Amino acid sequence: MVIKMTAQNIFDDPIFFDGYKKIRDNPDNLNIHLEKPALFAMLPDLHGKSVLDLGCGFGENCTEFLNRGACGVIGVDISKKMLEVAKSQTSGIEFICADMNELSGIAGKYDVVCSSLAVHYVADFNKFCCEVRDLLNTGGYFIFSQESPLNTARCNSNDLPRWTRDENDKKLFYNLKDYDRVGYVEEKWIVDKVIKYHRRYCDIVNALSKAGFIIEMMDEPVGGGKANNDGEGAHFPYFLLVKARKI
Repeated sequence: MVIKMTAQNIFDDPIFFDGYKKIRDNPDNLNIHLEKPALFAMLPDLHGKSVLDLGCGFGENCTEFLNRGACGVIGVDISKKMLEVAKSQTSGIEFICADMNELSGIAGKYDVVCSSLAVHYVADFNKFCCEVRDLLNTGGYFIFSQESPLNTARCNSNDLPRWTRDENDKKLFYNLKDYDRVGYVEEKWIVDKVIKYHRRYCDIVNALSKAGFIIEMMDEPVGGGKANNDGEGAHFPYFLLVKARKI
C-alpha cells in the first residue's frame, strides 16, 4: 500500500472552496437527499451526550446534534475557511482547527464521534480508528459516512469513463477498475489533484474490528429525488455509512 501522510487542505483553496460551497448550497445535492438522512438515522439518543464532529465543515451537523439534545458539541476541521463559515452560522459550539490525520491533540472523552464524508481524506485508517477509540467513552459510538469504495476505486482510473452508455446516451452500468489498488489516489473534482485514500470494504471493517469496535449497522443509501442525476442514484451507492460501538 502506498500512503502519503502529508495532509492536503484543499478546502482552503479559493477556487475549490467556492466550487464546493456552490454544490453544498444547492438544495438538490446528494448530501441533503441521501447522506444526511442516512447519517442522522444512525444516531443514538443524544440527550445529555457529548459529541465530537470530525471534518465538521460548515458546522450544520454540529447544530443538528445540539438540536437533538447533545450537552456539548465540538467540531474539528482542517480548513480555516470552512470554520469561519461555521462560526458565523452557529452558536454554542466549540470549533478546533486540526488535521484528522493526527487526533492526539484533541482532549476529552466523548459519547459519540461523528464524521460526515471526511474519512476518505485520512491516510492511515487503522491509526485513525485507534485514535477515535481513545476519544470515546466505553460503549460510545463512532458513526461516519464516506464515499463508497466503489467510487474511490475509480480515482485510480481517470482515463476510464465513469459510465458505459448505449447509442442514446443512456447509462447502462458503472465502470469499476483497480478496486484492489488501495492507498493514495488523486482525482479531478472542481480542481486537479484532489487527494483521497481508497480502501476496500474489508479494510474498513477490519480496521474497526482491530481497534475494538463492534459494527452495529452499515448503509448504502440510493435514490435521491432531484439529486438523482439521470437515474444513476437509483442503482449506484455513492456513500457508505457505518455505525460502530466501542467495546
